Amino acid sequence: MSGKKAVNTGRQSSGSGRQTRGRNSAAGFYVDGNTVRKTAPRSVPAERTGNKKDAERLHREQRRIARNREKALAMDVPYLVVLTAAVLMTLYICYSYLCLQSSISAHMDNVEQMETRLETLRAENDALESGINTSIDLNYVYNVAINELGMVHAGKDSIINFDKTESEYVRQYEDISE
Repeated sequence: MSGKKAVNTGRQSSGSGRQTRGRNSAAGFYVDGNTVRKTAPRSVPAERTGNKKDAERLHREQRRIARNREKALAMDVPYLVVLTAAVLMTLYICYSYLCLQSSISAHMDNVEQMETRLETLRAENDALESGINTSIDLNYVYNVAINELGMVHAGKDSIINFDKTESEYVRQYEDISE
């Protein structure tokens, strides 16, 4: 030692140079710091806490609490039936939803195919109509009507207007006077 005296500070030295603070007591040896040992709490017997009536009451309450826990955790038959019914109903609703979703998807595809077919038919119809209109020579029709069939254009004095009837059409039972 180089001139310093060791002083007893109540600390104990381990061989590695670390110092821990400790104390002896009737309950046992305690070590403070980050190396504290965990000890189990001591249970005090019922006779020491009070009288026997308190101990019996405490024991009955603990048994009652344990029974209530068991009842709460146990599944009785009505609860199990209701739970099973709820699960089955939920599964049925999910299945119905998926079937409905599939049906809607199929109908949407069908509608799309029908719309495509409708557009194709309209295009064909327009093409046929324009072909018919271009194939008819209106001058030829006019010449045949006037020259061969003896038709004439209607004049203002040859048009007769009739009052509208309830049935919205006119039946001609005899010739119209000129």
